[in-house]
Amino acid sequence: AYTGKIENYPGLVEPVSGGELLSRFRDQAVKFGARYIETQVTGVRLDTDIKEVQTMDGAYQGKTVIIASGAMGRKPAIPGEEKYLGKGVSYCATCDGAFYRNLTVCVAGDSEEALKELEVLTGFAKTVYLIAPSKKLAVAPGHPPLNSEKVHVIPGHRLASIEGEELVTKIIIKNMETGEPRELDVDGVFIYIQGSLPVVDFLNSDVSINEKSCIVMHGSTETSVPGVYAAGDVTCSEIRQVIIAAAQGVTAALSADRYIRGRKRLKSDWRKS
Repeated sequence: AYTGKIENYPGLVEPVSGGELLSRFRDQAVKFGARYIETQVTGVRLDTDIKEVQTMDGAYQGKTVIIASGAMGRKPAIPGEEKYLGKGVSYCATCDGAFYRNLTVCVAGDSEEALKELEVLTGFAKTVYLIAPSKKLAVAPGHPPLNSEKVHVIPGHRLASIEGEELVTKIIIKNMETGEPRELDVDGVFIYIQGSLPVVDFLNSDVSINEKSCIVMHGSTETSVPGVYAAGDVTCSEIRQVIIAAAQGVTAALSADRYIRGRKRLKSDWRKS
């Protein structure tokens, strides 16, 4: 939804924004009979034969539920983060790294995820700054991406603000001990301070969730509750791209159809004879 440009989805000759691609998905679904309702989900009841999803506008019931609430659980907390989301701020190097070919970017965070994404960015960017709050990284000195000439590690600093005009142009970082500020010119900011947590607060533990707030999968898209499926980043898929989420969505929908109709196998060919 917030990505400024997507061009790695099949069939896209020219890049489009995430919002535009979502709009196309929605229009296609509505054309085929889907009913689109935009509202806030407040809770669910999934332990009965007929499941119920409670929202601000009332309750919706069905034999199956597909959870595809994504992974934007971390709320923007850094000044400029929300303003430049999709305009230089990203949470996924695998998704957006190619847009920063031969440019300068920074990775904020020192988690394992941050270091994995750092490695992805070294394949595209000219310079990659790693802004690490801790003084010492929790990896061996010879960790592959840290050996790259492109990588500049700045330990003991935090990301204080993100600034720019239409797009990101610079960041302000501060020393964790002294508070002394430092300015860096960058074109992109990849944030992994707390990770992009799956949005599962509304589930009330009705399905199994692991310690990382990911929905525990039993098969391709099946959750711990029969008739309830999950797709996309809420499952913490290793590869977080639109095409992966879309493929999981298709599998979840076909699985839901099989559950409702008592089929033994998925029906993948829907042509009318």
